[in-house]
Amino acid sequence: MRDEPRRDYVGAVYGSLLAASVVAGASAGGTPHPLDLAAAVLSTGLIFWVAHVYARLVGERGATAHPYRSRVRVVARREWPLVEAAIPPAFAALVGWSAGLSRDGVAWLALVVALVGQVSWAVAATVRARAPRPTVVASAFINLGLGLLIVLLEVIFLH
Repeated sequence: MRDEPRRDYVGAVYGSLLAASVVAGASAGGTPHPLDLAAAVLSTGLIFWVAHVYARLVGERGATAHPYRSRVRVVARREWPLVEAAIPPAFAALVGWSAGLSRDGVAWLALVVALVGQVSWAVAATVRARAPRPTVVASAFINLGLGLLIVLLEVIFLH
């Protein structure tokens, strides 16, 4: 069976939610420097990407099996949207910093970009699946709600 790489929106939705939680969590003890914030978002995305690739390979073949290199490449490409989703919020932090925004302004910009990304990826996934319009709208609102819930929980427990 040939396993062609496909666009996997699950990783992108998850990666955007992860990026939003990193931004919110990193700001808990005071807003970090924008370079540190961008690095935290990107490095967390990369670490979770490696973890997802590893988990998928182990789940498919068992902990003692050695997957073929070609399979590792396919899985790594399939999970790459998790990292791609971290790039816009990290870039937004750098752009906000370059534009002279305060650290709080930079964090909010990165957070909004992460949430917009999460909703956009969810909408793209449901549209690609040819879901009816009410499902697309519901997906957008559910993902927005999840993102806002992460922000709320971070504010309640970490601030």
